[in-house]
Amino acid sequence: MSAEFEDVLLYAERPEWADVTPLPQYQGVDALAPINYSAEYQDATDYFRGIVKAGEKSPRVLALTWNIINMNPAHYSAWQYRYKTLLAMGADLEAELRLMDDFAVTNMKTYQVWHHRRLLLTALRSPAAAAAELAFTARVLAGDAKNYHTWSYRQWLLVHFNDDDEGGLWAGERAWVEELLEKDVRNNSAWHHRFLVVWASGVRRGDEDREAVGRTESAFAKDKIALAPNNPSAWNYLRGVLEHTKTPFATLTSFVELYIVSDAAEAPEVVDLDNPAPTEGAQLPCVHALEFLADVYEQEGGEQVAKAVEIWKSLANEHDTMRKKYWEYRIRDGLQGARA
Repeated sequence: MSAEFEDVLLYAERPEWADVTPLPQYQGVDALAPINYSAEYQDATDYFRGIVKAGEKSPRVLALTWNIINMNPAHYSAWQYRYKTLLAMGADLEAELRLMDDFAVTNMKTYQVWHHRRLLLTALRSPAAAAAELAFTARVLAGDAKNYHTWSYRQWLLVHFNDDDEGGLWAGERAWVEELLEKDVRNNSAWHHRFLVVWASGVRRGDEDREAVGRTESAFAKDKIALAPNNPSAWNYLRGVLEHTKTPFATLTSFVELYIVSDAAEAPEVVDLDNPAPTEGAQLPCVHALEFLADVYEQEGGEQVAKAVEIWKSLANEHDTMRKKYWEYRIRDGLQGARA
């Protein structure tokens, strides 16, 4: 229990709570593994069950739920009843958001914290409040750029408060996520977010040409691959762009072949801006490039499948032995497909 709750009277000892009948938690007659709650937590939750049964929604209920979630940030029922109490009282929901700011930062990996904010924003129905939340999540991600719950919440904000105004929530989002990738090109969360931003905003509305955007995004991914060839996030993004635009993988064969050589010195010396070569010192051959090329051969089918099988064998036995069983599965599947 945190220091802020030390020397605080139990609810059972407070005269102002004498009108509430506490309800102990039922744990069975002879529980095999009883939970050893602290006296403070058991007391608070006993009174919480009491007020839920009575249906009370009041300022003291807000104080009680605040006490409980400080002791257990994952107490979903306390969060949910707090939200219902806020609505019933006509409370200032934006003030509730600000109250929860530091709490969210401290407990950013607790799902219930972000769900509570989502409920508050849904009730507020305010694009201005949503914009403030974008700024807040940016500050949170500056401390932990890969926190799943924060990213999920930010994406919900963008989609839920989606509008066609160029100055809306989507404005600047692509530039912001690009800054994150400049800081850490291996931030898979940022790559995922970029895909959402690119394909869910202007392209979805029809403001941008899908093929042109596909070429731009492919070029962006290839530049990042050149910086860090063994970064799976950039390769996955590139695959996503090709699949989304229905572009055959084979169109990138010339690019991929630059990354399957054993040494960067073996790559062609001709400068091709459309196909940037790996940076000096890159670890080659690149596993992801080999996998990509094998997929090219598999997509082409026929006799080309045999080439894919040879690549999978090299991955299983030499370049990517950690996933040996997976590559053996691909070999079996490929051979069966070729025979069929």
